[in-house]
Amino acid sequence: MRRWALVVLGLYLLILIAFTVPVIVVCFMREVQTKQTEPLGVYATWPYWLWVAVMVLGEAALLVVPVRVAEQRPVARRSLVLPVIVAGFMMGCLGVGAVCSLGEAVFHDHTPNWIGWGGPAAGILIWLVWGAVFFRLGRGAEPGDLISRQCRLLLKGTILELLVAVPSHIWVRRQTYCCAGFMTFIGITFGLSVMLFSFGPAVFFLYVDRWRRLHPSGGKS
Repeated sequence: MRRWALVVLGLYLLILIAFTVPVIVVCFMREVQTKQTEPLGVYATWPYWLWVAVMVLGEAALLVVPVRVAEQRPVARRSLVLPVIVAGFMMGCLGVGAVCSLGEAVFHDHTPNWIGWGGPAAGILIWLVWGAVFFRLGRGAEPGDLISRQCRLLLKGTILELLVAVPSHIWVRRQTYCCAGFMTFIGITFGLSVMLFSFGPAVFFLYVDRWRRLHPSGGKS
């Protein structure tokens, strides 16, 4: 089953990398057409690869419990701490994306200083709140059910965040100030990344179900 978890991680990594340039082109088509930016240049920057590493490692942490469940191994309550922390962190990222998007939509290039620390502060607060929510959901729930509920809530959260980020991006792109749409682009990036992130365990269980159909005798993977 661990092999299938690695397959899911590999797919997530490839999707993130493959979608990077198309998303940049769509969000900054005007700049790309005038050759003021080089979309491929993002692959040469360390913040980009740091973001990819954080997302992939987060996905790996979320798959730990599904792997143990699929292998029919006991799951200790302390094993749920890491998925709870990671899911809360992803909710925090959605909060940062929403704050950045709204900040740019309202203030344009005159963004007040408090937005700079307000976004991360909101993200940390949301991380703590949702961490507590996920922790309470885990009490008395089956480990697999907890992961499924986390993923459903993350998916709903990304939909709400993108409903803020995408219209905000369209609005600010119609403005004429320099670098219009960069903060809302961050919001869109967070939303799409977490949306794909939330599908990981579901995709893993699909692989497991397919494996068991092909190996009804209970062969090991």
